[in-house]
Amino acid sequence: MNNETDCDILLLLEGTYPYIKGGVSSWVHQIVSGLPHWRFGGVFIGSRRQDYAEIQYQLPANFVTLSEHYLFDETPGSTPLRPPRLPADAQASYVRLHESLRRGESGAFDPEALLEPGSALREAAFLHGDAAWRYITQCYETGASEPSFLDYFWTVRNLHKPLWTLAEAARTLPRTRLLFSPSTGYAGLLGVFGAQRQECPLVLMEHGIYTKERRIDLMNADWIADTRNPLLRDPTEVSHLREMWVRFFEALGRQAYARADPIVSLFGKARQQQIHDGADPQRTRIIPNGVDVAGLRALRRPTQDAPPAVIGLLGRVVPIKDIKTFIRAAHRLRERLPEAQAWIIGPEDEDPEYSRECHDLARALDLGDALQFLGFQRIHDILPKIGVLVLSSISEGLPLSVLEGFSAGLPSVTTDVGACSELIYGREGDAADRALGAAGAVVGLADHEALAERCAELLEDQAHYAAAVRAATARVERYYDRPTMLDTFDALFAQKLTTPTEETR
Repeated sequence: MNNETDCDILLLLEGTYPYIKGGVSSWVHQIVSGLPHWRFGGVFIGSRRQDYAEIQYQLPANFVTLSEHYLFDETPGSTPLRPPRLPADAQASYVRLHESLRRGESGAFDPEALLEPGSALREAAFLHGDAAWRYITQCYETGASEPSFLDYFWTVRNLHKPLWTLAEAARTLPRTRLLFSPSTGYAGLLGVFGAQRQECPLVLMEHGIYTKERRIDLMNADWIADTRNPLLRDPTEVSHLREMWVRFFEALGRQAYARADPIVSLFGKARQQQIHDGADPQRTRIIPNGVDVAGLRALRRPTQDAPPAVIGLLGRVVPIKDIKTFIRAAHRLRERLPEAQAWIIGPEDEDPEYSRECHDLARALDLGDALQFLGFQRIHDILPKIGVLVLSSISEGLPLSVLEGFSAGLPSVTTDVGACSELIYGREGDAADRALGAAGAVVGLADHEALAERCAELLEDQAHYAAAVRAATARVERYYDRPTMLDTFDALFAQKLTTPTEETR
């Protein structure tokens, strides 16, 4: 262990641990807690400080440093009184930067140039300089006929503003031996900047595919102006401003793929998507999630016991979880099983408007006490009260909630996202895994009727239910146990910290 650094492994955490519970945050907490011989640090990247509550986890003793950066907080005094003086080739610098990004070249962003006094790429020069104004105006006139100039101008500014925050964050990062980013996006770019500054390796992991999830968020974002005539608009076409945001995050992803080694995914389809998006196949590898199977095994019911007529969804009340489809499925299920209950188990504070819409939908469907919003619950308390675990998401990686349900002896009905098909039916091409059988069922996106029907079939047929439970418990014990995952990451960290790389030679 090198005590000249502040930590051994610095985690770059965009909108997750330790301020948000569940999902990636749970995975991070498992890794830090499960590998106490490594000194971890964390850099939290958020939108605005006011968007987050207090720290949601008891930080382990080996989590030795935490710093925070907020990308869209106002910086007092950041607006200069006069346009800054710029080099004569300032506009050419902007052209070179964006051409480099469009071509997907590695190292397109130079963090030193973003901060260097006198550089055309520093914050004040780009946001307030005459050359940037002329460049933005020229780009609008030649390539953006649809949005208003005002919307275009502010979109360009908002796209670029985080770059200077990240460049400054990289300059003040704690000293580390290894950078680890569990996503591309802003965290991945900070990893690229940090690896350049500290000449250390960068490991990248994606629980989902960040750019895909961002695209889904952006398609539904009401804060992006869309001035197209609603009567003439082609619903299959994406507005110019949304496309600008999508291309921006795709460019960030390519920067992270170009620098990181290895590039980790959770399952085969995710790895293929990474390669499609620009990752070098030779630097990709798959490390599945793992859960505490031994700790949850005691929650299993005797196989001869009938399951409770309760379907449960563990997750945040946010659009990407498609809670509304779960609510509609609860309504359909009650038509077939009047005694059935549907529980939504997860925090509601991340998207209050969407949460309100979900409550309104439940009232409109007159679900009454048949559907309950239970907020965050301890899985050891709630899982024994559920018959079938449901996942209605429109995008996922390899969901921990399904693995935890399997460990507790619960079959699942999921949408066909991420690794869910592998979890329910076994991995394609793995005969031993497929032979374990179906641990529930997979349905199409937003198909609430199929979701309800598959849940009813499990709850009504004791033999069918018991077979699904056997498949679920056997699969999680064989392939998704936490000690195996921890051993794999321990070996990976040890290898990266002891083997000279291009960065450390």
